[in-house]
Amino acid sequence: MNAVPQWRLAGDWFDICSCDIPCPCEFAQRPTGNHCQGVLAWHVREGQYGDVKLDGLKLVALGEFEGNLWAGEAKAVMGMYLDEKANERQREALQAIFGGQAGGWPAGFAANIGEMRGMEFVPITFEVAGDLATWRVEIPGLVVGRAEALSGPTTPPGKRVQTINPPGSEVGPGQVATWGRSVEVSTKGFGLDWTGTARSSKHIPFDWTGPN
Repeated sequence: MNAVPQWRLAGDWFDICSCDIPCPCEFAQRPTGNHCQGVLAWHVREGQYGDVKLDGLKLVALGEFEGNLWAGEAKAVMGMYLDEKANERQREALQAIFGGQAGGWPAGFAANIGEMRGMEFVPITFEVAGDLATWRVEIPGLVVGRAEALSGPTTPPGKRVQTINPPGSEVGPGQVATWGRSVEVSTKGFGLDWTGTARSSKHIPFDWTGPN
């Protein structure tokens, strides 16, 4: 794919990380203990790269870094799992977009990655409740991440704890982050193994276009 076509991806993203609740990185601050490790997951509800349809495809990244990523203090180490359901052209499109070669918001995000340890194609299950009460991702034998919406004694029933226009949003500006806490998380692969519960999690929708 030499010439980058017009493209668009829209869907759901969430992470579970090792930071305390709420993750300081979302506020463009240093992570808890100056170190962050976690899992990031994307589900493309609607997507097209030129004439290549990308609807329904999923991706999962494992990553870690030290320092404030948004202040240029750090570069992330990352490995990525892509949906095995993608055909050859879809795989090429996803790698171009998430690798930063296709422009748009992912190109800026990719600039924060100092080391990409690889990409593998695997089966991925991704679910987000319609009322944002829960979200989860699973790759058999490799990754499980489950979180529930954050609540407390003063949270009205059925309402979500949300941040509008967070200054450190991984999916770009102008979104709404819904905060949660992990119920279960375990990751394997790329030398980025990690487990933890009751850690920070957040769901944010994304809507990207490129190459401009």
